[in-house]
Amino acid sequence: MMKTNELKKWMVVSLVAAAVILRNAAVAAEPQVPCLFIFGDSLIDPGNNNDLSTIARVNFRPYGIDFPLGPTGRFSNGKTVADVVAKLLGFKDYIPSYSKARGKQILRGVNYASAAAGIRPETGRHWGDRVSFDKQLRNFNHTFAQLAAILGGRRAATDYLGKCIFISALGNNEFLNNYFLTPLYNTSRVYTLQQYIPIVLKQYTQQLKVLYTFGARKIALIGTAPLGCIPISVVTNSLDGFSCVESNNRASRMFNKQLRARIDVFNTMFAAAQFIYLDGYNPINEVYNNAQAYGFKVRTRACCGSSIICLPNDVVCPNRSEYVFWDFAHPTEAASLLLGRRAYQSQKPSDAYPFDLRRLAQL
Repeated sequence: MMKTNELKKWMVVSLVAAAVILRNAAVAAEPQVPCLFIFGDSLIDPGNNNDLSTIARVNFRPYGIDFPLGPTGRFSNGKTVADVVAKLLGFKDYIPSYSKARGKQILRGVNYASAAAGIRPETGRHWGDRVSFDKQLRNFNHTFAQLAAILGGRRAATDYLGKCIFISALGNNEFLNNYFLTPLYNTSRVYTLQQYIPIVLKQYTQQLKVLYTFGARKIALIGTAPLGCIPISVVTNSLDGFSCVESNNRASRMFNKQLRARIDVFNTMFAAAQFIYLDGYNPINEVYNNAQAYGFKVRTRACCGSSIICLPNDVVCPNRSEYVFWDFAHPTEAASLLLGRRAYQSQKPSDAYPFDLRRLAQL
């Protein structure tokens, strides 16, 4: 048996060890950054369109069929890329939508993304109401005022935001719901792609300045998807009903190339800021071209619906993890998991420039 002194020493050592374990567990439970602010379109909309007068809202089943909270307004059967990234960054709860964020909840971040939204104000107007990037920035301005009131002033709010990550995923609708939608928009008749993309990026640059002015210093820009490979493009414009539409993909590649090239410009232009580029094109393109290697069996058809979005109570495929696309324009949770993981931690040099979200969080 232990002597009294030995027992006391053992108890002290045990208590110290337990305290260290609990402290480390508490540290590990903390997110890698204090907050995450998200801007974008339907790919990461958490439900901001639910109360708008718009066709672009999906707060009904079968959307959310695999999501713990049910149909929240996410254009997915489950988690979006934004949800995946937030989890990998250490956030236990989902980043709240701007329409639902209240009080001190905003200290962990807000998601402003809106389906059909774009960089240009007219983008997506045929869907009805949507929160364009300009409006998302105005909503962020309102959040900033709330943060200033909570933290004790504008300077304190700016300093706080400098430690957070900002993600912007815009550009897809500039093509799908603007340039290529020739019956409803005259953009392609006014500009060639070579003219249009620099105009869009010039406006995007001015909008990003707003985030910087309010304290954003860690900013990740996600490029556009291979728009010619989504089911709506394949069904309507593919020559064989299976191959991606090259004209759409070419526009995506042109946009992404120029956006990526601007990262160095932004990092020079915005003092003390760090911009990174995250590839939204190649991971999905790789899956599309070699689906089975990534665990997918169905690449050209949507799991749900026969139109661009599913209708209420539509029949869905039972094996959703085997499908790349959930509806005719948005990935399944399985595909979003792949995208989110590669955005957080690069698997290939092309996944991120100059580095990934994991490294951005460490700065």
